[in-house]
Amino acid sequence: MAGICKLLEKDFEVAGVASNGRELVDLATQYKPDVILVDISMPLLNGIEATRQLSKMLPRTRVVVLTQQVSKEYVQAALQAGARGYVVKQAAPTELLTALREVLAGRFYITRLVVPKEFTTLLDSGGNPLDWFAGQLTPRQREVLQLVGEGKSGKEIADILQISVKTVEFHKAKLMDQLGLHTTAELTRYAIEHGII
Repeated sequence: MAGICKLLEKDFEVAGVASNGRELVDLATQYKPDVILVDISMPLLNGIEATRQLSKMLPRTRVVVLTQQVSKEYVQAALQAGARGYVVKQAAPTELLTALREVLAGRFYITRLVVPKEFTTLLDSGGNPLDWFAGQLTPRQREVLQLVGEGKSGKEIADILQISVKTVEFHKAKLMDQLGLHTTAELTRYAIEHGII
């Protein structure tokens, strides 16, 4: 951690260093920094859950995950929790400052070590990396998403698809979780922006 602090202190003011996830959340709410660097494997409260809490409590604060984890599942979980950057530790010396600058400028930064080749164009164009995971929607989720985007109510969707309202709500909740969205309005906007309706 001392090496990371030394690297950061050249360009950034380091407000604090936490030894676990709960301390991180406490320090962040106290100092309200512009950007927070989070490790996924923190004790007491893991980095994904800490990021989720920070994103809700401090929506203007940007979170960058710094981790050894390179699997797609961790990237997806971090982004869905609200992270705007994802850097693996072996790339930190060359990428960390760039990642912090990018997220402070309102963009996403995902280390190239975890970006699938077919999505480098999306990332380079400033797109949302969560779009990588949109292709993993089931046919039923796509149907529900389209109908939500068309402004149909839960009951109308249930009637059209001949499923229960409870099942419609299950699919909507799963879509929101998978796409990192929180409201029906965000689902509608997503459906429009991605040509689903």
